[in-house]
Amino acid sequence: MEITDKVMRMYTDPRHARVEDPGDVEGNVVFTYLDAFDPDRDGLEILKERYRAGGLGDVTLKHHLIDVLHRLLAPIRARRQDLGRQPEQILRILEEGTERGRVVARATVSEARRAMHLDYQMAR
Repeated sequence: MEITDKVMRMYTDPRHARVEDPGDVEGNVVFTYLDAFDPDRDGLEILKERYRAGGLGDVTLKHHLIDVLHRLLAPIRARRQDLGRQPEQILRILEEGTERGRVVARATVSEARRAMHLDYQMAR
C-alpha cells in the first residue's frame, strides 16, 4: 500500500464532519505525524489554527501530510535507487557492518561475562 493510500485512510477528528466545523488537533494522528515530520513549524501552527477554527478540511490536511512525507522520503528513495545499481557496494557495506557488529558484540559479551563472574575458559 502506497503512502497516499495509508494517509487517506487515517482517522482524524470524528466531530470535524464538514470543513467549516472546528476540529481538535490534540489526538489527531495527522497532526501527530505533521508534528514529527513537517519542517515548516510556522506553517504547521497556521494549519492548526485554521483546523481548530474551522475552515480546513481533513482531505486537504492529509494531502499536505502526503507532500511532507514525499519530500522527506525523496532523498532516501534516490539513495536507494543509486545503491540498487551497485550490488557489490551493498555487499561490501553489509560485510563491513557485520564485522564491526561482531567486534562490538564480542566485547559486550566479554564484559557481561566478567561482570557475572562467568569469564572462565570453557573446555574444548
